[in-house]
Amino acid sequence: MSLVLAPDVTAQADTPQPVAIVIHGGAGTILPENITDEQEQAYRTALRTALETGHDVLTDGGSSIDAVVAALQTMEDSPLFNAGKGAVFTSENTVELDASIMDGHTLNAGALTGVKHIKNPIGLARLIMEESEHVMMAGTGAEDFARAHEVSFVENEYFYTERRRRQAEEARSSNDRDDARDADADGIPDYDKLGTVGAVALDQDGDLAAGTTTGGTTNKRFGRVGDSPIIGAGTYADNATCGVSATGHGEYFIRAAVAHEISARMEHGGMSVQEAARTVIMDELPQMEPDGGSGGVIAMDAQGNIAMPFNTPGMYRGYVGTDGTMVIRIYRAEDEE
Repeated sequence: MSLVLAPDVTAQADTPQPVAIVIHGGAGTILPENITDEQEQAYRTALRTALETGHDVLTDGGSSIDAVVAALQTMEDSPLFNAGKGAVFTSENTVELDASIMDGHTLNAGALTGVKHIKNPIGLARLIMEESEHVMMAGTGAEDFARAHEVSFVENEYFYTERRRRQAEEARSSNDRDDARDADADGIPDYDKLGTVGAVALDQDGDLAAGTTTGGTTNKRFGRVGDSPIIGAGTYADNATCGVSATGHGEYFIRAAVAHEISARMEHGGMSVQEAARTVIMDELPQMEPDGGSGGVIAMDAQGNIAMPFNTPGMYRGYVGTDGTMVIRIYRAEDEE
């Protein structure tokens, strides 16, 4: 009589799951005629660096939180994006930074707003999540917390770039010419002033994480806070549904609770991640009063299915899927119509 051995269930359970990561670098009127070949190549290189950095963390067994932080720190260090080194100027000619991160396994989250001296805000968001009982900290309080945790501080001038300074000057000049214009309607083409960055990762344990980091809007006033540091608006992650990071007109994303809304459509409406993300971004956000919300999201579920819908002409974005294939896009592709 032959002996048939039962499958090794324990060994199967311990087999690492496929990993994946998706990132964005801002959405807006991003068209080929507005960007030189050199600029396009620079953005593609920066997106590739972020993807490779995050994916290497995942394939080495790192957590989704590790991968999100690693990928976003490369983008915060780049002058190309509106985060960290390349952040936009406020109306007071300073730089203020916001960031948030969320763990899809525990639903724990950390966020900060209005910091001026933190080199990599996404790292501080993680510390707030893991080393405090709070979710969000602001301004000098967040920086006081950072000092107790050996976070890298820099002078505010570290973030300044001539490109962003010029944009701020043009914004103020434009507002002076037309007092009826909104304080943030600065006349700067949004393909050049946007650049909020975000990432969603899936690790070998099947855990999701999402993070977003930004400098806000050019010439912002009154301590304005957008969606990026707000859990449920600009960032959300839940292993049961998906991870989401948003970019766009933050006030609309806050009002619609966009990141959580996508998760809710999956949980309560039975939608796929692609259906939920597309419905919110393409069908509903543009219908909001008074002008419609513009922007996009990246989203991924726990099986590694990815969505990247946006209702603007372009969005800096890319992913490495569970099959290891890397895709980087800037303009709208034919399969995204």
